[in-house]
Amino acid sequence: MKIGIVCPYSLGTPGGVQNHVRDLAEALLARGHQVSVLAPVDDDQAPPYVVSAGHAVGVPYNGSVARVTFGPRTAARVRSWLADGHFDVVHVHEPTTPSASIIALWAGDGPFVATFHTWQVRSRAMSAASGLLRPALEKIDARIAVSENARSMMVQHIGGEAVVIPNGLYVDRFAGRARPEWQGADGTISFLGRMDEPRKGLAVLLAAVPALVTRWRDLKVLIAGTGQGDEARRSLPPYCRDNVIFLGAIDDEARADMLAGSDLFVAPHLGGESFGIVLLEAMAAGAPVVASDLAAFRQVLDGGRLGELFEPGSPDALVAACIRLLAAPEEREKFRASGLAAVRRYDWSTVTEEILAVYELVAR
Repeated sequence: MKIGIVCPYSLGTPGGVQNHVRDLAEALLARGHQVSVLAPVDDDQAPPYVVSAGHAVGVPYNGSVARVTFGPRTAARVRSWLADGHFDVVHVHEPTTPSASIIALWAGDGPFVATFHTWQVRSRAMSAASGLLRPALEKIDARIAVSENARSMMVQHIGGEAVVIPNGLYVDRFAGRARPEWQGADGTISFLGRMDEPRKGLAVLLAAVPALVTRWRDLKVLIAGTGQGDEARRSLPPYCRDNVIFLGAIDDEARADMLAGSDLFVAPHLGGESFGIVLLEAMAAGAPVVASDLAAFRQVLDGGRLGELFEPGSPDALVAACIRLLAAPEEREKFRASGLAAVRRYDWSTVTEEILAVYELVAR
């Protein structure tokens, strides 16, 4: 099958949608399909199956900065890619984002599959633009949502229905090994997320660190992700700065090792999450999860069966959850074992087959 995939965001910027598109493309290629990905490109480091839709520009969106592309030059590249591709199916991601995905819908004839990733309680921008977007969205032959929250948002703002197929990950790639230099005698806590994005909740974790270090002097807190750690370090009292290690941006191997060596993985996000792929990564590596009680995280953690949930934005609640679990190795082992079993459902070997079934339906 010849498959075209459109990503609205720059593949050079870390993000759930970008990771999903890249991993899906590689899973389809491994099954012998012909795949071309159209996406904004920031540099010349894109994989060979990627075609540039133009240079990306940063646009504030949903508490973050989305790197997208638009304009006459992008439109021309999209039309050329569609004409040359002769695709059996075109899979557009986040089709309401002002970038290459919506342009592909305007310019092409399909058949189209669309995946909706985003969740917000209410999007004024999407509501205001629904009339403008409707002619393009009506070209979609099948809709996928990565979570029940993403599906409900799509229904609320656009109408129609969607099948829920979650984000995927290569579970076995997270079989890391604990690195001795990252281990604390009293335990290791880890965090993964962009430090300069407030909704990822790093400030909540940092506010909890003094109380945790007071209880366990040899606790280590590992913080990985893009952004400047100097200001974050200065926000900590001097007596606990050495307990916190800012790793910066890390590669896939280091990510797996960090998670595998963690007694707890903390996701203190404040909102705006439609899924929770970072929780699955931690579970795949065997790290017990402590996460904000957001609707998306609650679904991934099965209401608390697969991890500990705490009040979003509350350092005190985070401290209480960490104290309880660090003092209860049997409880951590229960979360570890149940997480390792549950995460298999999200492996790309399963998720790809579900997506291919949608492709085959619309291609017929």
